[in-house]
Amino acid sequence: MPKRILIVGGVAGGMSAATRLRRLDEFAEIVVFERGPFVSFANCGLPYHIGGEITDRAKLIVQTPERLRAVFKLDIRANTEVLRVHPKDKTVVIGAGTEPYDELILATGSTAVMPTTPGVGRPGHFFLRTIPDLDGILEWIDAKSAKTALILGGGYIGLEVAEQLHRRGLAVTVVEKNPQLLKPLDPEMAAHIHLELKKHGVTVHLQNPVVRFDDAGAVLQTGESIPADVVIIGVGVRPNVKLAHEAGLKIGFSGGIHVNKNLQTSDPHIWAVGDAIEVTHGATLTAAVIPLAGPANRQGRIVADNICGMNSEYQGTLGTAIVRVFDIVAACTGANETLLTAAGINYEAIHLHPNSHAGYYPGAKSLALKILFAPENGRLLGAQAVGEDGVDKRIDVFATALYAGMTIDDLAELELAYAPPFGSAKDPVNLAGMAAQNLLTGLVRVAQWYDVPKLLEAGVGVVVDVREPAERDGGIIPGSLSIPLGELRSRMTELPKDREILVHSASGQRSYNACRILVQHGYKCWNLTGSYKTWKAAQGVSK
Repeated sequence: MPKRILIVGGVAGGMSAATRLRRLDEFAEIVVFERGPFVSFANCGLPYHIGGEITDRAKLIVQTPERLRAVFKLDIRANTEVLRVHPKDKTVVIGAGTEPYDELILATGSTAVMPTTPGVGRPGHFFLRTIPDLDGILEWIDAKSAKTALILGGGYIGLEVAEQLHRRGLAVTVVEKNPQLLKPLDPEMAAHIHLELKKHGVTVHLQNPVVRFDDAGAVLQTGESIPADVVIIGVGVRPNVKLAHEAGLKIGFSGGIHVNKNLQTSDPHIWAVGDAIEVTHGATLTAAVIPLAGPANRQGRIVADNICGMNSEYQGTLGTAIVRVFDIVAACTGANETLLTAAGINYEAIHLHPNSHAGYYPGAKSLALKILFAPENGRLLGAQAVGEDGVDKRIDVFATALYAGMTIDDLAELELAYAPPFGSAKDPVNLAGMAAQNLLTGLVRVAQWYDVPKLLEAGVGVVVDVREPAERDGGIIPGSLSIPLGELRSRMTELPKDREILVHSASGQRSYNACRILVQHGYKCWNLTGSYKTWKAAQGVSK
């Protein structure tokens, strides 16, 4: 007897499960219920149609119901909402009728968080999650000849929309109640994004939330009025677990549907995938909700395998993500400092600023890299990268290393493709591993950008700048003493041996060399990891 498999929700997880099921079982009856009009569309591409980078709206529709029926023999029911699930009867309720199932897959996704701010939700306020949302935004902008926009929330979608509305010619303001944009990044890495937005004329308000909306726009906590012909709300999402909760399924600690490694819920015939589920964070091994398209697609495939008798387990989510903001790209994988601290996991962190490819080849751009790793065994815990070129390549290597459980020693030894237009003989990934090795083997002690005030308090430390004097014309750490690296051996007697010496250069390489000299001459030396470039980017960030 052929199985009857019902899928609630399309897009990434639901459609991945449906098509994989058909490839594995030609005879199963597969029904997909989608409460919206589009069952398979590129929601990650929506912002880029707003700004005209994706010119053809039809390109956002990945598959039509007609094509899915013809190629995969799927019963697609768009504009159909599943109202309830009855696990004991193995039925779902649609309108006034019911549909039986042998196996049920919940791909209910997430729901946008609606702020409680007075005046929110008035005409001209939009989410951007579906093609109808997209159409509504564009129609409103055209009808109102909109010139100003307010983006509420500084996450991935918010920043993509900010960039695209700016490209469209609107004056854009981003308002974020937290101290930084892009919370998956650590603050000193997100600071590069703040600077990039301001460079392009986007106004950014941090820790200054909207207290009310009115017809003219919004009023901030400081009393400042922000004009806004259109408002895009992107303050976050939450797992859509209503069906699961009402069906008596277990909800996890983080608020997502609880599933086992096979993505099976607390009911053996109900499975769940995508934004709605609770996963295990691949770096911290803690429960988390991580709404990303890549994991949702893989989860759909795994559920299909298990329903068809092929044992397949989901290995967790690392949270690998990337976003372009004008001329720079920011990406991360694994855990940041906030996650590691919350999980009680000890870590070390290093920054570096290598070139995207060989410096002597034209077009090389500086990267800001940060890795976090376990001090007891060197296991990689997380990585972040920001820059104009080569970010995607490096973060994908770090994500692969994280998945494989690699250590900083492995990073140093990786054999990566090299030719002058593409990289360096020591790739930035290798350099990150080598810098971390220097720390763990005791060759150097490192200080973070937020340690600088602590080391200077009460005369505990001395900051030494080993850059050339001309470099200091571009900015200095206040109170720092200038001793260029080439003069250090002849001038080290100017430094006290009974105080901590904090050394910095532009990016950290010369200051590492300086620390090696000073330590061997009996000085207590710290290398400011990431040095002046990281310290400068982090100014204005609280820690």
